[in-house]
Amino acid sequence: MRTELKTALLAGALSAAVASAALAQSATSVGSGGASVGAGGSAATGGTSGSAAVGGTSATTLGTGGTSTSPTGTTSSTLGTAGSAAGGTRDMSKSKVNGNANNLNGHSMARAQDRGTWSHSMTHTKVHKGEVQSRTRTMAHQRGGPPVKSTTGINTGQ
Repeated sequence: MRTELKTALLAGALSAAVASAALAQSATSVGSGGASVGAGGSAATGGTSGSAAVGGTSATTLGTGGTSTSPTGTTSSTLGTAGSAAGGTRDMSKSKVNGNANNLNGHSMARAQDRGTWSHSMTHTKVHKGEVQSRTRTMAHQRGGPPVKSTTGINTGQ
């Protein structure tokens, strides 16, 4: 009888811990970038990403860019961005890149929503004048409380 009672109490404590962990909110973002200048030209690369999750919903975005300039002044640049959302009853994500050889801009946004619970992430990345700039903001919100937020930005020109 004592063993059964201990097992029942342990099972109840574990299920309560799992239930409270399932309701935890999380919002994180990270970024990295670097630049170099030398006799062979200059280069810069960097990006940011982030993820938010709460109540079974999740949203993630990222953006990365790179640029290089040869000693003769020829410039080559690249930019990529993406996002995804899952777990909600109303999920959406969109990404867009536009610009020209001198100026690239990328935007990604993802949002997963289930009634008053939602996860949201957005990233803006820019490659311009030999620099890479990127910023990611993430937010997670559960009905009845304040949202948790995280923001990360990089600028290889500074």
